[in-house]
Amino acid sequence: MGKSGQVWIRRNYENCSGCRRCTVACSLHHEGRIWPEASRVRVFMLVPGIEIPHLCFQCEDYPCVESCPTGALSVSKQTGAVVVQMSSCTACGQCIEACPGKVPHLHPEGNYIVICNLCDGDPECVKACQKGRWNALAATPKGKVGSTRGLARTPRELTQEVAQRILGKETAEEVLGQ
Repeated sequence: MGKSGQVWIRRNYENCSGCRRCTVACSLHHEGRIWPEASRVRVFMLVPGIEIPHLCFQCEDYPCVESCPTGALSVSKQTGAVVVQMSSCTACGQCIEACPGKVPHLHPEGNYIVICNLCDGDPECVKACQKGRWNALAATPKGKVGSTRGLARTPRELTQEVAQRILGKETAEEVLGQ
C-alpha cells in the first residue's frame, strides 16, 4: 500500500495459519527484536485450528482515544491510526475497556499501552503475511471499508463467528462450551 494514503488492515481469519509471522514482523519493527508479547498484533487460538490475528480495528469514532484521561492517545492525521504517547500514558486501562474489541494491551516491560499504529501506513504484519501468501491480513484503502467499529470484536467473539462458519453452529457451541 505504501505511505500515500490511509489504510485499514482487512482480516480473513479463515486464512490464518497461526504462523505468527505477523507478530514477529511487528515486534522487530517496533521493539528491534522478536518479542511477541510486545507485538501490536496478537494471534489467539481459543479453539484448535482457528487462529485469530487481533489488532486495532481503527474505529471511525476512536472510543479508546476519547476515553483516555491523560490525552496519551491521539489519531495520526497522515494514517488515521491511533498513536500512543508513551510518556503520557499511565496504563490506567480505560482505553481497553472503551475498545469494543478489547485490543489495546499493556506493554510487557513498560507502563504504557500498545496499539497498532499501522507502521506509518505500511504495516509490517501485512507484508509478512502477504510474503507467506496466507492473505489473512491485507492492506486496503480505509475509505473502502465502511464502518470499522462494526467489525470490532473480542478474540472470543471472533473465534465463535469463525468456528460457526467452519464447524457449524452446534459444533462451535460445543467446542466453545456454550
